[in-house]
Amino acid sequence: MPNIYESTKLLDEYLLFHYAADEEILPAGGTASGQGEALQFAVRTVVENVSASPRARALDLGCAVGRSSFELSSFCDEVIGIDYSHAFIAAARQLRDEGAVPYQRLDEGHLRTSLVARRPVGARPERVRFEQGDAVNLRGDIGDFDLVHAANLICRLPDPSRMLARLPSLMRSGGTLVLTTPCTWLGEFTPPENWPTGPTLDWLRFHLDPAFSLETVRDQPFLIRETARKFQWSLAQSSVWTRR
Repeated sequence: MPNIYESTKLLDEYLLFHYAADEEILPAGGTASGQGEALQFAVRTVVENVSASPRARALDLGCAVGRSSFELSSFCDEVIGIDYSHAFIAAARQLRDEGAVPYQRLDEGHLRTSLVARRPVGARPERVRFEQGDAVNLRGDIGDFDLVHAANLICRLPDPSRMLARLPSLMRSGGTLVLTTPCTWLGEFTPPENWPTGPTLDWLRFHLDPAFSLETVRDQPFLIRETARKFQWSLAQSSVWTRR
């Protein structure tokens, strides 16, 4: 089955999701209740969950087209962003190196609007490295980190428990782990036998104890625009953990 995250359609949607101005996403003339609060998710998963105190190394797992990695670079000396999609990583690297990536926003039917994703102001591109890779099978020499950020990743992995089992060795004592997930477990990504048998948060506790202590849990909405009149509004469960 082809990887949908290599398609131009998904690449354009994620560039819009990560980098577009609010007015480029929402329709003119107002918004439905809750839409505005769901914008800028790739920024909010960092700024609402992590203090901006200086860190040496950060890992952004499932970085997609890189917005959270750039946010982390403002206070982390080194950031590694990893995603399984070659297309997403190519776009993230172009943003790092050239500062901009043109793309198309689908409005309806054959109608599209040309837009440009731009590297965010305040980012430190010299601190960021993007790699194509598999969160379930990370390279052995990747090292350890003061902060690991994995937004909306675990319910898109074939065997998420393997990634969770690797996390203790990836993190330094006192390090911060940020996980968000809309808990949308789907068979085309994760075989049902690898789904949690109960609530996802309880399953995370089971896999992360005793290496991590749970600090906070909150809901973080996000909005993905498909067309001018079709949006995905979802509610991610965000949990922040400390490596013991």
